[in-house]
Amino acid sequence: MNQIAEEIQTFHGGCPHDCPDTCSMQFKVQDEKLIGVRGNPDHPMTQGGLCVKLKDYEKRHYHPDRLLYPLKRTGPKGSKQFKRISWDEALDEISNKWKAIIASDGPHAIIPNSYLGNQGLVHGLNGGDAFFNRMGATVCERTFCGEGSCTAWLLTVGPTAGVDPESFSHSKYIVIWACNSVSTNLHHWRIINEAQKNGAKVVVIDSYASKTAKEADWHIAPKPGTDGALAMAMINVIISEGLQDQDYIDNYTVGYAELAERAKTRTPEWAEEITGIPADDIRKFAREYATTPPAAIRLGVALERTYGGSQAIRAATCLPALIGAWRHVGGGALQFPVWEHPYKFDVICRPDLIPEGTPVVNNLQIGRALTGELQLETPIQSMMVWNTNPITQSPETDKIIKGLEREDLFLVVAEHFISDTATYADILLPAAMGAEMEDMILSWGHLYLTYNTKCIEPPGEAKPNNEIFRQLAKRMGYEEENFKWSDTECLENYVDWDSPTCEGIDLAYMREHGFARLKAFGDKDVRARHAKGEFPTPTGKCHFMVEGATNFVAGPFRQMYEGFQPGEALDSLPDYLASRETPETNSELAAKYPLNIISPKSHGFLNSCYANVEDKIKRQGEQFVLINELDAVTRGVKEGDQVRVFNDRGAFEGVAKISEDVNSGIIVATLGYWRQLNNGTVNCISSAEFGDMGHSTTFSDNLVEVSLA
Repeated sequence: MNQIAEEIQTFHGGCPHDCPDTCSMQFKVQDEKLIGVRGNPDHPMTQGGLCVKLKDYEKRHYHPDRLLYPLKRTGPKGSKQFKRISWDEALDEISNKWKAIIASDGPHAIIPNSYLGNQGLVHGLNGGDAFFNRMGATVCERTFCGEGSCTAWLLTVGPTAGVDPESFSHSKYIVIWACNSVSTNLHHWRIINEAQKNGAKVVVIDSYASKTAKEADWHIAPKPGTDGALAMAMINVIISEGLQDQDYIDNYTVGYAELAERAKTRTPEWAEEITGIPADDIRKFAREYATTPPAAIRLGVALERTYGGSQAIRAATCLPALIGAWRHVGGGALQFPVWEHPYKFDVICRPDLIPEGTPVVNNLQIGRALTGELQLETPIQSMMVWNTNPITQSPETDKIIKGLEREDLFLVVAEHFISDTATYADILLPAAMGAEMEDMILSWGHLYLTYNTKCIEPPGEAKPNNEIFRQLAKRMGYEEENFKWSDTECLENYVDWDSPTCEGIDLAYMREHGFARLKAFGDKDVRARHAKGEFPTPTGKCHFMVEGATNFVAGPFRQMYEGFQPGEALDSLPDYLASRETPETNSELAAKYPLNIISPKSHGFLNSCYANVEDKIKRQGEQFVLINELDAVTRGVKEGDQVRVFNDRGAFEGVAKISEDVNSGIIVATLGYWRQLNNGTVNCISSAEFGDMGHSTTFSDNLVEVSLA
C-alpha cells in the first residue's frame, strides 16, 4: 500500500554564508527532507528573493559529492585517498595527536584556521575559537576582510552603522564605492535601484565595469589603489568652492582646519595624474555630491584591498560630515551595521582564555608560517581548518600547498566536500549544513537579527561544528561551562538580550518570527541618526583628524610584519597613500609584470562555495581573464584563447575575454574557482603583505603578466 506523503512544513531559516544580505529564508520540509527554500517574503530586506547561489540551497544539502562520514588519509597528501573511519576513531586520533604535540612541544605548535564560511553565532564563531584559546594554541589572527575598513571607520565616526541601509530609499545622490552590489549585496541593490527609479542619481566608483557599474547613471573608473586621491580631490573641490556645510563642521566635527590645509594641494589636476580620471569629471562629481541632498555613500570592503586602502576609506568617510549629509534621512555613509548588533563576542570566543605570551600568526600569512618563512619560536606541527578554504581564498597559495604537503604536519579539516584544502587532510570530518542545525546568523549588512531552525537531521554521520568542538573539548579534558552548553544555551548566552537594541526581543520571539529589527535606529527609514553629531567617538563628533593613534599590530611576532614597527603612529589626517605594486610606484617590478590585476567576487559562487556545483559553474562560466584589446594585441592574445597569468608568486590559467570593461593596464579574474577543477586559481598570484591599517589585505595590489598558455 502506498504511503501518504506528509504535509509540507515551513521553518524559519537564515543564510549562513559570508554576505552582507544575511537573507531570512523559509525552509520547506516534507517527509523529513529539505525539498525547497525561498526568501522570506515578510522580511523587509529579503522580500522573498534569494540570489542565484541560494535559490536552490536544498540541492547543496543532497549533493552527491557531499562528505558524509569521517575519513582518514591513506595515500599521499593531496591524492584524495581516504578510508572511512568512525567518529570515535577520528576524535580519538585527533585528541591523542594533539596531546602528544602539547606534551613534546607545547600548544603553540598547534594553530586553528577558520573564517566565515558559516556566519552562525554558534556554528560559525563559537567553539573553535574558545576551544583553541583554552588549549593555548597559536592564535590565528583573522584580518581577511574588513579590518582596514573598520579601523578607518572607527577612527572617523566610531562604532556606528552610519546610514540605515533601508533609508537609501530616501537618497537622491548615491555613491557605491568599490562594491559590486548586484553580485554581492543584491538586496541592498534593490533599494538603491528603487531610489534610482524615483530620480536618484547612482554613481559607481570601480576600476572596471562590474555588473553594478553597468547599471549606474555614471561609472567612474580610477586606476586600482588610487581612490584615496579621488576622495582627497573631492575634499579640495568642496572646500575651495565653498560647498561645505560650515555650521555642521563647526558644531559636529574635529580637525577641519587641518584637513582643509592638507587638501589645498590635493587638486583635481593632481588627482588626474594619479587616478586617470579627468580633472573636470572630478570637479563635476564633487559638486553634484555636495549639492544634491540627501547624498549617501555605500563603502565596499574592496576599497581596503591595496596598501593605501584604509586611508582612502578615511578620506571617503570624511565627506558626509563635510557637506552635512548626516542631517538628512538617507544621507551619510554606510559601512558595517554589525556595530549595532548585540553579540557578546567575549562570551562566544573567550579571549580571556588565551595565555599571556601566546604567539600570533595572521591568516593571510599562513603559508609563510607552514613553510618556515616566518621564523616561529615553536614551528607549527598541526592545524585544524573549518569554515574556510585557504587554498582558494588566501594569498600566496603555492606556499600554503607546500606547507600542507609536509608529512610532519597533522591537518584536520571539517568540511561539506573534499575541497582543495581538504584533499591534504589527515583526518576529514563531515560538517552539517544550514537546515541541519539551530543558530542565529551574524548580519553585517542590515539591522535585523536572523534565526535559523534545525528542521532536518544531517545526512550520514555529519555533525554541526559546535558538536564537533564539544566532543573534542570533552576528550581534551576542558571543563569550562561553555563547552557543555547546548546550541540553545549558546544562543541564550551569545546575544545581549537585555540590550536596549533588543527591547521586546528574546529567543522565543526569534523562534516564532524568524527575524527581528533591532531598535538601534528606532522606526526604520525615518531617523537621521547623526543629524546633530552624536557619533560614538570620544568627543561625540566626526573626526577629520585623530592625534596619537597607532596602527594595530598583534602579538610578540609583530617585528615580522614588514613595514610596521611596534606602536607605529598613524597619520593624524586622511590622505592618498600609493599602492606598492603599480607601474608608477614600482617600475622595476612593472618591467617584468606590467599589468594590475583585480580579483573581485564571482557572481555565481560565494567565495569558494558552489564552485564545485555543476549548475553554478555553468552560470558563472569557466575561469576567465578580462583584458583590454590594446593589452591583448600586444601579447598576441585573441578572444577565447587560453592564457596564463603569472608573477613571482605563482600562476593560473583562464580564457581570455577581450573587453572594454577594463582599461588598458588592468586585467580582471574573479575569485572562488577550485584549483582541483582548474589550472590554478587567482590567489596564486596574490601578495600576503598587509595594507596600511589593521593588517588588511592587498588582493588588488598585485602586478602580473599575461601570455598564451
